[in-house]
Amino acid sequence: MAEQRDSGHHDSETIYGLPVYTAGQMRRTDAAAIKGAGIPGVVLMERAGMAVAEHLLEHYCEHHCFVVLAGKGNNGGDGFVIARHLWQSGAGVRVFATAAAKEYKGEALVNLKILGKLGIEVDHSPSAAVLTRALSTDCILIDAIFGTGFSGEPRGKEAEFIATAARAAAGSGAPVLAVDIASGVDASTGEAGARSLAADATVTFHAPKVGHFVAPGSFLTGDLILADIGIPQELSADADHFLADGGETALLVPPKMDYDNKFSVGRVLVAGGSTGLTGAACLASEAALRTGAGVVTAAVPSSLNPIFEQKLLEVMTLPLADTGSGHLAEKALERLLAAADGFDCVALGPGLGRDHESVALVEKFIARSTLPIVLDADGLFAMSGKLSALRRRQSPTILTPHAGELARLLEVDSAEVKAHRLAMAKMAAKKSGAIVVLKGSSTIITNGRETVLNPSGNPGLATAGAGDVLTGIIATLLAKGLRAFDAAAAGAFIHGLSADLATEKTGEDNLIASDLINYLPLALASLQEED
Repeated sequence: MAEQRDSGHHDSETIYGLPVYTAGQMRRTDAAAIKGAGIPGVVLMERAGMAVAEHLLEHYCEHHCFVVLAGKGNNGGDGFVIARHLWQSGAGVRVFATAAAKEYKGEALVNLKILGKLGIEVDHSPSAAVLTRALSTDCILIDAIFGTGFSGEPRGKEAEFIATAARAAAGSGAPVLAVDIASGVDASTGEAGARSLAADATVTFHAPKVGHFVAPGSFLTGDLILADIGIPQELSADADHFLADGGETALLVPPKMDYDNKFSVGRVLVAGGSTGLTGAACLASEAALRTGAGVVTAAVPSSLNPIFEQKLLEVMTLPLADTGSGHLAEKALERLLAAADGFDCVALGPGLGRDHESVALVEKFIARSTLPIVLDADGLFAMSGKLSALRRRQSPTILTPHAGELARLLEVDSAEVKAHRLAMAKMAAKKSGAIVVLKGSSTIITNGRETVLNPSGNPGLATAGAGDVLTGIIATLLAKGLRAFDAAAAGAFIHGLSADLATEKTGEDNLIASDLINYLPLALASLQEED
């Protein structure tokens, strides 16, 4: 984002201070400003439209042609203000409205009438052919069709505007700037209608919205610019979604002190590995060490122990009963439970495999262990459809699924998770009583009540083993004594930051999981500097 301000207050257990608003929270904030403080709505609309116009004139000064697509709500009213300020600057402006003039009300109608008095023509409900011809010119498209109040599927003239504008932008490469949020995106969830208009940039007001950061809405937002429209901070609604950042993450990570030793800075047990999947447990173990754990031990099938002994120099190994096929056997349970008593956290699942004995081992270990657990990969597979069993645990549990794994946990189709990422993550958290870290673009961290959205990271993380590295990072932070929610949120941010630093050298297409581990020291050092 171009600019970030703490634009709200909250009674939250988290330390994350930058609120990310739902549509309802923004409505309450607007109402507090208009009805509570007496700031006229038309004044807020004027400031919003002026902020967008100033951004356009500053960043698209080489263009002298702008097309404003205005819906019939307040977002359309913002569009009318934008058109006026662009016109006053001498730019060429065409305004197309989705509705007839008689359908406009309130502040939007006020600004529509001003355009008429100035002689600025507004074409109401144009035909698809007229709109297509207008959008085929070399103009900047300004999307003021739907605002933060939109949900569901665009219909009627609005849907026609969106479809026509999307085709025109794709054909001509004309930039699209969204007013507040890209049309078709639900500001509260990030869900998007079948017809949505992708923006190259979005200017939003007072506070960022959830839909800017949750996929698929995040894919349609483009560069996000936050504009201050003069609502006093004291009037901001309480938030339950927050954006992670480096400064707050830095406050969470405890440095090693003079009086520390290897046993006092976090002891992590990684249980996993199987034939063909030894790398996952290795990556999780090495990531745990690089994040600052003092002691890391890999509990692995005995037949594979020589591989781990050769691969892991600083990580100790604990050979456990083997099925004979390179998987942990169910009879390894008692020894694993006894060994776990000497650790602060268990990372359970990296490379574990799906042998029925390993699955049984996971279920029984979770039921009996009193340690905090980070459950990943095949550990998650073992709990498919059994989320409610996790509620009986007295110690924290953190789940780190991708969309497919979350679908199995919830016994739904993966397409449903991809379409409703935020809702599905919260559902899993409520069912399990665990912290859910739903990996992907803008990783979601939630306990079902509060949610942190992670802005760090890039497409380079779409590589095998990246999730195992995240597991090791979170496990170490949990072992260091961080609250489970904070360990998950800070771990996701550090993981993404490491990817951002690594891709400066490797490029996004060439990143591999071990690069993340190599750049963890730099990521952590940069946080210390920020702190």
